[in-house]
Amino acid sequence: MRTRGRRATAWMVTGLCCTLAACGGSGSGSGTQITTPASAITSVSVTPNPATAILGAQAQFAASVSGTGSFSSAVTWSIAAPTNSTLSPGTITSAGLYTTPYPAPPTVTVTATSNQDATKAGSVTLTLNPPAVAAGPALTVDAGNQTHAISPYIYGMNGYLLDSTSATQANIAIDRWGGDSTSRYNYLLDVTNSASDWYFENQTGTGADGATAVSGVSAFDALVESNATIGAKTLGTVPVQGWVAKNSTSCSFPVSAYPGQYSVDAGRQCGDGEMPNASNPSAPTNITGNDPTVTSTAVGPAWAGNWVTHLVNKFGTAANGGVAIYDLDNEPAWWDAVHRDVHPLPSTYDEVTNNGIATAQAIKAADPTAEVSGPVVDYWWNYFYSKKDIESGWGSGSPCYSPWSNATDRKAHNGIPFLEYYLQQFAAYDAKNSVRLLDFLDLHTYFAATYLGNSVAFTTAGDTGVQQARLNSTRALWDPTYTDPNYQQPNYSTDANYTASCTPPAQAPQLIPMMHKWIEIDYPGTKTAITEYNWGGLEAINGALAQADILGIFGSYGLDLGTLWPTTNPAAQVPGLMAFKMYRNYDGNDSTFGDMALASTSANQGALSVYSALRTADDSVTVMVINKTYGDVTSTLSLANFKPNGPAKVFLYSNANPAAIVAQPNLTITPPAAGSTTSTLGATFPAQSITLLVAPKM
Repeated sequence: MRTRGRRATAWMVTGLCCTLAACGGSGSGSGTQITTPASAITSVSVTPNPATAILGAQAQFAASVSGTGSFSSAVTWSIAAPTNSTLSPGTITSAGLYTTPYPAPPTVTVTATSNQDATKAGSVTLTLNPPAVAAGPALTVDAGNQTHAISPYIYGMNGYLLDSTSATQANIAIDRWGGDSTSRYNYLLDVTNSASDWYFENQTGTGADGATAVSGVSAFDALVESNATIGAKTLGTVPVQGWVAKNSTSCSFPVSAYPGQYSVDAGRQCGDGEMPNASNPSAPTNITGNDPTVTSTAVGPAWAGNWVTHLVNKFGTAANGGVAIYDLDNEPAWWDAVHRDVHPLPSTYDEVTNNGIATAQAIKAADPTAEVSGPVVDYWWNYFYSKKDIESGWGSGSPCYSPWSNATDRKAHNGIPFLEYYLQQFAAYDAKNSVRLLDFLDLHTYFAATYLGNSVAFTTAGDTGVQQARLNSTRALWDPTYTDPNYQQPNYSTDANYTASCTPPAQAPQLIPMMHKWIEIDYPGTKTAITEYNWGGLEAINGALAQADILGIFGSYGLDLGTLWPTTNPAAQVPGLMAFKMYRNYDGNDSTFGDMALASTSANQGALSVYSALRTADDSVTVMVINKTYGDVTSTLSLANFKPNGPAKVFLYSNANPAAIVAQPNLTITPPAAGSTTSTLGATFPAQSITLLVAPKM
């Protein structure tokens, strides 16, 4: 607006001068013109200067732009680590808000560059300092309070991209063969379909979600053999959605039948099953009505039974070293998306439950010693509603158009939440037939935080803002005070806390306690499994801390089975691998964390987490301490009902040596004073570190 006003003034003055000249005012005949001076940037400066920031914190910068004329004061912010540094400099927003990295270089250059004139910029050197060594929260372990046995199967991984060396180093107890493409694996032909993950193509082996094809041995059989050599149990996946691949060459949407698709695998001329949408180019339209038998063969529950019979004949029963556990398919919430070429309709209460029961019957008939795990649900809303309900709510549930808005399937099943209904039906079968068909309630728990609109799962560590969000969100597994706006209350119409608002409040997931509560009410004796999870950052110390925290939570809260879903081969993410080694192979000799959980507390679990267990093999108390802060902290560990039999051994994993767990000098344990039963130990826990204390008990 102001620029427009100046131009108008200049025009009027010029016109007046010309008029005066015409009257003989100048005698030149041209007049004197007054024009707006050209704008120019003369300098850019940045404050504060000098600047310092504490690791784990933010710093606000401001830019002052000087110039002439009608110049722009807008700038673009940038940051840079010192030359030759491989460390991240952190991040800075368009408003100049800087967030520190970790690990961090000693300094970072913060620059504001003029948007009008890129040759003009101002910079400041920002010094990054760790927090001062501080007194940490008090830690307490009660060696006399054994709360429950810790299952070794919480220390598991998925076979996806897992190599035998990493599996051996991590000393995993169980290896899951699962994921999208395993849903349609055909053991007779050793082929599968990659589904929507890769152009709905059939291929040899188990595709991207399992072991590669092995000459003379089917891919799944090869995985069973490999696991046996390292002493790990195998958890397989059998189909419930009703289809398996019929060959290694076909695809569901060949270009020859469906030309012009949105995306095409040029090598095989197979499409993604979508057509461009001219009215909304970012939302292509699904092809419907394709023939599922082009790629796949319909199968029933007997298929799984026949496969288990084959495996028993080859490897023995589960009780004798064969396949230990079978997952009842994978993530039914997405069968109508991932497998829409053969399963275009959303899954229902009856389909998932009844087909699951029938498939479990076939498995148990073939191997009564095998265990069964289901329903392998990954979606928060699918915990409470069928996919049919969810899509009905999205499509026709006015006015909110939310998963609870038109839950006709749940209503037809007496309003019972889906997972509870599932448990109840297996319990009813057990009561009638005296046969337990379901051994594990199995969920996928992708509950890592969202930070600035993006999930921190499956990502690199990020700046310290991302890192803190990641570590804080492991609380979703247990903490009744932790909520995330992505996980609202189920809000069924008869729920006590139902609200007519289209934005119901968030509900604390409390995933492990919630699973235990459902089981206690609906099918006592069922165990708990989380067969996929990922909190991200596994290439860095921050991801290692999150993973170590998760394994500690699994043990402390009584999970029975857990298998990490990785983003790449664990060998390429050494810190994540080290988190497992801290519990399963901390000294290179397969020495492990304890197997009997002990009551333990931290005065601030969010800053300094503590998990403890008695190792019954040698009567040692093992204590895992995770320093989530960016500074060293000194704390006292109180060991109640504990009399030491020598000093504590100490093993440390930190950014000081991200390639190895390093044994530290022993720490003296002060025995109980007269009249007391509590020993004490003082220690400094380095920033962003995992420390294992092994205390021999008298």
